Amino acid sequence: MNETATSSAYRGERRDSNAPPEQAVLPQWTFEAIRPAFRTLSRLLWRMRFTGVENIPQRGGLLIAANHQTYIDPFWVSIPIKRPLRYLAWDEAFNWPVAGRLMEWFGAWPLQLEGKDSTPIRRSLHWLRDGGGLMIFPEGGRGLPDGTLAKFKMGAVRIALEAGVPILPVTIRGAHRVWPKGQLFPRPASVEIIYHPLHKATLQIGEDARQCARREINHLTAVIESAL
Repeated sequence: MNETATSSAYRGERRDSNAPPEQAVLPQWTFEAIRPAFRTLSRLLWRMRFTGVENIPQRGGLLIAANHQTYIDPFWVSIPIKRPLRYLAWDEAFNWPVAGRLMEWFGAWPLQLEGKDSTPIRRSLHWLRDGGGLMIFPEGGRGLPDGTLAKFKMGAVRIALEAGVPILPVTIRGAHRVWPKGQLFPRPASVEIIYHPLHKATLQIGEDARQCARREINHLTAVIESAL
């Protein structure tokens, strides 16, 4: 996530508490209707297991941070989270036929990975402060083909700090065998989604926001990596 966009969004959020307009999103009952079918399909195709679901809060502002291995990750992680969610996703993906429109309908907001558009950051802060759940992949894209993590960007932690919400770290394990980079379609393999205990990023005495974000992103990386 671009730090200039993040910093300017923080300043803008303090000046203007009105959320930017949002595109049309499918009603929540739609997700509840398809959730059981997608859970069953995931178990059949990928022997999907969910660990640590007791760590998922069903209300209150929440930032969900997960490693990223396939295009299916947001849907897998969302299966046991029965509350409205929004997602920050690579803006270029919204130009893809069919997939781009589906991302909008499912609540994704486009984020310029190297740009300066602060709108998705301001929208995210407003959503979190209103008690919503937001999913971010701190790698900024899919990880390495062998399943190891790419370097985490600090934007996810900075958003959580600014909004004052806890972070739910999530490890996606085994999905790199389902749909690695360079493979056209997904294939069957075992996948496990691990929900770690909540963590509240806190600014310590003597730290500025950047120092805090660097320390906290190292902690988040270690927690997610520990279950790979």
